[in-house]
Amino acid sequence: MNPNAALERQLDAYRRMTGEERLAIALRLHELSCELAREGIRQQHPAASAAEVERLLQERLRLARELGS
Repeated sequence: MNPNAALERQLDAYRRMTGEERLAIALRLHELSCELAREGIRQQHPAASAAEVERLLQERLRLARELGS
């Protein structure tokens, strides 16, 4: 299967889902991306507490929102 056919197949699967199912996927992807960002922060700041990691994550998210608008 070529990439375009695979994409169409995936889009068809999403179209068959309910809004709730699509939202659940989006929320899982968001949490996964946040966990990856947390891990990157921990690697950059090994001595950071859990609270500091969350603060830095929130700062990154804020900056991303500002850059996106």
